[in-house]
Amino acid sequence: MFRALPHPRIRKLSILPVLPLLAAPGLALADPGTLDKARQSGAITVAYRESSIPFSYLGGDGKPTGFGWEICNKIVEQVKVATGRKDLKVNSQPVTSQNRIPLLQNGTVDIECGSTTNNSERNKQVGFAINYFYTGTRFITKASSGLKSVEDLKGRKVVSTVGTTNFQVLRRLNAERGLDLDLIGAKDHAESLLLVEHGRADAFGMDDVLLYGLRASAKDPAALAIFGDPIRVEPYAIMLRKDDAPFKALVDRVLTGLIRSGEFEQLYKKWFQSPIPPHNINLNAPMSAELQANLKALSDKPTF
Repeated sequence: MFRALPHPRIRKLSILPVLPLLAAPGLALADPGTLDKARQSGAITVAYRESSIPFSYLGGDGKPTGFGWEICNKIVEQVKVATGRKDLKVNSQPVTSQNRIPLLQNGTVDIECGSTTNNSERNKQVGFAINYFYTGTRFITKASSGLKSVEDLKGRKVVSTVGTTNFQVLRRLNAERGLDLDLIGAKDHAESLLLVEHGRADAFGMDDVLLYGLRASAKDPAALAIFGDPIRVEPYAIMLRKDDAPFKALVDRVLTGLIRSGEFEQLYKKWFQSPIPPHNINLNAPMSAELQANLKALSDKPTF
């Protein structure tokens, strides 16, 4: 004898009431905040960039180092306190301009202390701590190129790193000024500079402080020149997952403590005004007026 199967409509109805429960916010399936995730897993993953000198890059020993990396380590120490996990395992994960936001969103990494611009568009996807640097887009070229200004780039091949705000800034600049640039993209800053050094691009447009760092670490720094007035000044900030208020409060508290104690300025002098690895070259980058003002305002306001 065969058993009759339930009517299809009855089976669908029995499933429907469960669906809203699965999708309901705040239930067990919701992602835990970063502090809860660290407490439960016993680990935190810090994202770093491989060539964002002096914020986050690989030193001579092949390990991450830099201004942002050092601040991240101080944040991790406070995460250990907040979670009660002195045994917290600290993992590191290299990221690029293209994958840093997706890897933060999907939980592969928990924090990024690099050279990420805090802007309104990114605020729709991720969160940011207090702004800890300000920079503007300029260009690096061969010292022998004769390029001195943006106007000199007319009809030239210009490279920038894909996934950066600079790439978008250069697109707008090209359209607004009718420069007829041949704008090409590279996967990271190191590749962008390599295209210039090998003559496959006339100039590389990027945040000026990163260009100083790349020039300092080049085999022949004197063969490279940085030119042009800053096109647009933008803030950098530590990147976090969106709407993670407890973790943002901890990160902002660490930054505020560093700023008020004077340790932030000491770190600035160490990484921007002193010889740094791997070649012990001094960037000689004075603190900008915008950053000096934000050390008082403690703002996380994005640029537009």
